[in-house]
Amino acid sequence: MLHPVGPLPARVYWRRRLVVLGALLAVLGAGTWGGIALLTGGSAGPRGITPEAAEPAPTPALERVVPSLGAVRTPAAPEPETAVPPPEETVAAAPQPEAGGPCGDDALAVEVRSPGSAAVGSKPLFELVVVNTSAVPCVRDLDKALQELILVDGTGQRVWGSNDCFPESGTDVRTLAPGEPVVFPVRWGGLTSAPDCAGERTPPPAGSYAVRGRLDTVGSPDATLTLT
Repeated sequence: MLHPVGPLPARVYWRRRLVVLGALLAVLGAGTWGGIALLTGGSAGPRGITPEAAEPAPTPALERVVPSLGAVRTPAAPEPETAVPPPEETVAAAPQPEAGGPCGDDALAVEVRSPGSAAVGSKPLFELVVVNTSAVPCVRDLDKALQELILVDGTGQRVWGSNDCFPESGTDVRTLAPGEPVVFPVRWGGLTSAPDCAGERTPPPAGSYAVRGRLDTVGSPDATLTLT
C-alpha cells in the first residue's frame, strides 16, 4: 500500500490516493454536520429568522370567503320617538267686576225665552232674560231703549223688531245680584215691521223662525218659533 506498484511514476499514485482521501473526508464532514443539525432542531435562517417564522401560515379558504361574525356589525334598532304633547292653550279668564261697580259685557248673559210655536196672526209673548254671571253684585242700565227682540225667517231676513213701531225709553239702572235673572216680557203683535215702522205690516206666513235678543251690546243665542 505504501509503495504502489505500476507502470506509472509513484507520485501519480500518491496524488490519486490524496484525492480519494479528500473526497472521503468531505463526505464524512457533511454527514457529521447533518447529524448535528438534526440534534439541535435545525439552524436559523437568514438574520435569525426560523423557516416557520419566515413564512406566515396560510389563511384557511373558508375564512377568506366567509367573514368572521365578530367583524359584522348588527345595526342597532332605532329608539322609539317620544310623542310630544301639543302645548295647552291658555284661555284668559274674563275680568271680574268690582263689587258694586259697573257690570261689563263679560259679566252678563242674555237669553230669549220663546213659546216655541204660535198661530199665524196671534200675539205670542216672549221674555228677554238678563243674568249677572260674575261672583259679585254689579250695576247695569237696563233701559227699554237698550232692549230689543227681532224675528228672522229661515233665510235670515228680518221680519219684525220690538223697537220698530213702539220704542220705549227711560232710565232703569239696577244692581244685579250674582246669578239672579231679570226678566222682561215682550209681546209681539203678530205682524211684520221695519225700522221706524216703515212699510205695510202683514202677518208672516207659516214656517220656522228664529228670535234673537240683545241688551245694548250683549246678544243672545237664537230661540225658535214655529208659526202654524
